[in-house]
Amino acid sequence: SAFNHYSQSSSIRISQVYPGAQVGVCVWGTPVDMRQQAATLALVVEQALKRNIFEPALYVFSKEKRDRIKIVYWQRNGLCLWSKRLEGRDRFIFPREFGSETVTIRGAQLEELLDGFDLWRQGHRELHLRRVG
Repeated sequence: SAFNHYSQSSSIRISQVYPGAQVGVCVWGTPVDMRQQAATLALVVEQALKRNIFEPALYVFSKEKRDRIKIVYWQRNGLCLWSKRLEGRDRFIFPREFGSETVTIRGAQLEELLDGFDLWRQGHRELHLRRVG
């Protein structure tokens, strides 16, 4: 059906929305009001994060329930605002002890965050073996 074709081919990545997604990504831990638009979030970037919104970077904001994310950035001649709202019980995974801290990640890690992966959980432990057999 047309719906199935659309849903299967509608996988848009952040790298398609923002050219050069290898730029830094700043994730802010303090929940924000998701009614805020690009200009207000740009003021948060400048005043609270003490960053320059005009530098090549993506700034990620979420609400307390972590079911919505907004990304604000400057591209050539204007502010851009990207948002994603999860349906059902899904949540974006942020560190438990995040507080008002910011965390800088790479574009590839942002893709993983948006896909629901836990970037802050420690992976498998490293093994230090001396022989195979």
